[in-house]
Amino acid sequence: MAFNFGTPSGTSGTAAATAAPAGGFGGFGTTSTSAGSAFSFSAPANTGTTGLFSGTQNKGFGFGTGFGTATGTSTGLGTGLGTGLGFGGFNTQQQQQQTTLGGLFSQPTQAPTQSNQLINTASALSAPTLLGDERDAILAKWNQLQAFWGTGKGYFNNNIPPVEFTQENPFCRFKAVGYSCMPNNKDEDGLVVLVFNKKETDIRNQQQQLVESLHKVLGGNQTLTVNVEGIKTLPDDQTEVVIYVVERSPNGTSRRVPATILYSHFEQANIKTQLQQLGVTLSMTRTELSPAQIKQLLQNPPAGVDPIIWEQAKVDNPDSEKLIPVPMVGFKELLRRLKVQDQMTKQHQTRLDIISEDISELQKNQTTTMAKIAQYKRKLMDLSHRTLQVLIKQEIQRKSGYAIQADEEQLRVQLDTIQCELNAPTQFKGRLNELMSQIRMQNHFGAVKSEERYYVDADLLREIKQHLKQQQEGLSHLISIIKDDLEDIKLVEHGLNETIHIRGGVFS
Repeated sequence: MAFNFGTPSGTSGTAAATAAPAGGFGGFGTTSTSAGSAFSFSAPANTGTTGLFSGTQNKGFGFGTGFGTATGTSTGLGTGLGTGLGFGGFNTQQQQQQTTLGGLFSQPTQAPTQSNQLINTASALSAPTLLGDERDAILAKWNQLQAFWGTGKGYFNNNIPPVEFTQENPFCRFKAVGYSCMPNNKDEDGLVVLVFNKKETDIRNQQQQLVESLHKVLGGNQTLTVNVEGIKTLPDDQTEVVIYVVERSPNGTSRRVPATILYSHFEQANIKTQLQQLGVTLSMTRTELSPAQIKQLLQNPPAGVDPIIWEQAKVDNPDSEKLIPVPMVGFKELLRRLKVQDQMTKQHQTRLDIISEDISELQKNQTTTMAKIAQYKRKLMDLSHRTLQVLIKQEIQRKSGYAIQADEEQLRVQLDTIQCELNAPTQFKGRLNELMSQIRMQNHFGAVKSEERYYVDADLLREIKQHLKQQQEGLSHLISIIKDDLEDIKLVEHGLNETIHIRGGVFS
C-alpha cells in the first residue's frame, strides 16, 4: 500500500530508488529538538553549544552525512549508503537531531526542551487555554487536524509560542514504509556519488572537462587519476555520476583512494564550494553498511514513525539480506519515489529494447551460419567422394600385376553380397529407386512450376524409358499370344463347321 493511515502494515516499495538533493528518507530525526542517544542516525545540529569533544561546528560521532545527506556537518562512521536511488539520507531536514557518544557528552538542556515540547504538543491537541471558553474545544480539534495533516501551527496559550506541526510529528497520518537496496561496495572500492544539477546529455558531452575539473579540485596532483564508473539519469533533470580516484605510487603500483577519505576531502568547506560551482548538489559515498549499523538502524524507528508499523515493515521485508525499510513521509517523498520508479522503468525498457535488437541480430547470424554449415557439409561430402575415388585409382595402380589376396577376396565377397541384396527387386533397390524418384520430383517441382514446363532428370528419364520399354515388350508378347489364340479359335470353328456339313449330308 502506498500510504498507511494508522494500520500497521509494511509496504513493498521499489528495489532501487534515487537520492534527491533534498534527501531520500524524509524522516530519521527531523524534529526541531530531540534527545541525544548512544548512536543515532542523524547529523548533530549546530545549536551553538559545544560539547566536551565537539568542535566549532559541533561535530558528533553520528552516522549523518555518510548516508547520503547533503546538509549537516557530521563526519560519520558509515559514509555512503546506496546509489542515491533509495535512501537519500537518514537526516534530510534543516533541523537535525543531536548525536553524541552516550549521555556523558549529551547537551544537558535537550531533555527538558524535548519534555517541554511534548507537553506543549499534548496541550495543543487536548486542552488548549487560548480563549478560555468552549471555543478551545474547537481549537483542539483544529490542532488535531493540523497534526494529522502534518502542517500548520498549534496555538494553545497566549504566553507560549505555538507548536509547529511538521510531517515528522508522531500524529501525521501521511506516512508509509518502503524498501530500498543496500549497497554492497567496499570502502576500498573508493566509489563516491556526485549528483549534478544538469542533464545526462550535458554531462556526457562534457565528461572529459568534468574529469579535468575534478582533478583540479583534488589539487592537480599528477599521481591521482579521476575515473568515471557510471552515469545515470535522475528525475528533475539531474544526473548521478559515480567516480573513483586511483593513486599511483613512485614504485609503479597503484591503488584506489578509499571512499571515506575521498568523501572527507569533498566535504571540506573550500572544496565543497568548488564542487557547487561545478553544479554538484549532493555528494555521498557508496559503501555497504556494517552489521552493527544495520542492527542499530532497524532497532530504532525513524522520527515520527509508529514503532508498530516499523516492526511490521521489518517482518514484511521480502529480502532482508538485500533490502532495508525506509520511511516515506508526505506526498513529496512519495512523488520522488514515483519519479525514480518511472525513471528506472524507462531505463529497464531501454535496456530490454537493446537486448531485443541484439537477439534479432543473433538470430539472423544464426540463420546465416546454419546455411553456411550446410553448404560446407555438402562441400565436405563432395571432397570426401573425390578423395575416395583418387585413393581407389591409386590403389588399383599400386596393386596392378599382383594376385588378389585373401583379405581382398573376402572383402570382394562381402561387397558382392551387399550388391546382390541392394539389387533385389523386392528389397532395398526398389525402395531406394522409389525414394530417389520422389526426392528428385520434389527437388525439381519448384523449378518446373516456375518455368511452366516439365523437366525430368536424365537418370529418371532413363529409368522411365526402361520401364516403358518393358511394358511395351509385355504388351507385344500379350498381343502375340492373343493372335495365336484367335487363329486357334478360327481353326476350331472351321473344323466344327465341316463336321456339321458332313453329318447333314449323311442324314439326308
